Amino acid sequence: MLACTATAGPWLREKGKTFTSVSIVINYFYDTASSTYLEYGLRDDMTFGADVGIFRDTTAGPSGSATLFLRRALSKTDGKSLWAYELGVGANWQSIEISPHLKTALTWGRGMTFRERNGWLTVDASINWALADVPDVAKLDGTLGMNVTDRFAGMFQVYVSHSDGATSTTLAPSIIYTPKNGKSKWQIGLESPLGNTDRTAIKFGLWREF
Repeated sequence: MLACTATAGPWLREKGKTFTSVSIVINYFYDTASSTYLEYGLRDDMTFGADVGIFRDTTAGPSGSATLFLRRALSKTDGKSLWAYELGVGANWQSIEISPHLKTALTWGRGMTFRERNGWLTVDASINWALADVPDVAKLDGTLGMNVTDRFAGMFQVYVSHSDGATSTTLAPSIIYTPKNGKSKWQIGLESPLGNTDRTAIKFGLWREF
């Protein structure tokens, strides 16, 4: 089970602005995954980020990953369709074994309007290049979101991961609630692996900008 964060796609943070996301995922078998994600606007065209996940599998034991990255715009930030790339460095760990990696990613996003409601669509493609004797990991993530009311938004995500000849796909619908102060958002949803729905998990998340 992998914890997937609320990444911003190609949209960059304004200089001096910060976004954080904390989430926890748990399934029927008490497998858990917690993640912490951070973005900080170094410049209007460059965002620094950190992505940390900790996984506790009842059969394989604890493991985790951490990546530091920079996102840079490839297109004008005021365009309808936006492109950006990421370069990062980090490591995965399983028990006491640590495996460093490099990350490269290309992301695309587009804002949209449907019946006077605003929404967004993003596609993120990334590869974690292993620097140790472990397989590389390629990922393709898609997100479709729509603001239903001033307080609620719906989001549907698809996560595809390929490593060592095996491919997995996870469907993740969720609802996002924005309180009146507007500084934080609460997320509740599901993550359901295709072909292994008995591992469907519930997800709780908190997003905050400041």
